[in-house]
Amino acid sequence: MKGTLVLTWILIIYRSQIAVQSQYYSEILPYDPEPVKVTNLHFYLHETLNGQNPTAVNIAQANLTNNSSVPFATLAAVDDILKIGPEDNSEVIGNAQGLGLLVAGNTTTGVMYSDFGFTAGKFNGSSISIFSRNTIIEPGREVAVVGGRGKFRMAKGFALLTTYFLNATAVIIEFNVTVIHY
Repeated sequence: MKGTLVLTWILIIYRSQIAVQSQYYSEILPYDPEPVKVTNLHFYLHETLNGQNPTAVNIAQANLTNNSSVPFATLAAVDDILKIGPEDNSEVIGNAQGLGLLVAGNTTTGVMYSDFGFTAGKFNGSSISIFSRNTIIEPGREVAVVGGRGKFRMAKGFALLTTYFLNATAVIIEFNVTVIHY
């Protein structure tokens, strides 16, 4: 019994020495945040709905709505082109890749996740991420910027969308984006 008690005390002392000797050490440095930047972007998203090279394609639809003329619960993959202007011959500055889901019974509301990657100009190699509710047929609407990479690392903000052109085969949407980043 005495031997067990002595052994227990030795183990307790040994364990306390290990904890003291292995404490993590770091210097305390003052917090020096990078200045916040606000960037305003203006571009046009060009989407082709059908034809030889569509940029938006339905990839899934709920079984309940297959026979309906209203495509509720339809999931689409997008790879849309971003251009400086609404004209077909405008300079391409990137693309928007992501998913869109029609969530309202009347197909006027969707949820979109898209990564807007820039491939030209000052923000080449950078992108912003949008994940938001999107009331599709309203002429003016707002969606949330929830992240970014490259020059838009840790981005947040909003985008004001205006439908510039809409028909059965093509959509052109004007984006005015305010991005807050570091």
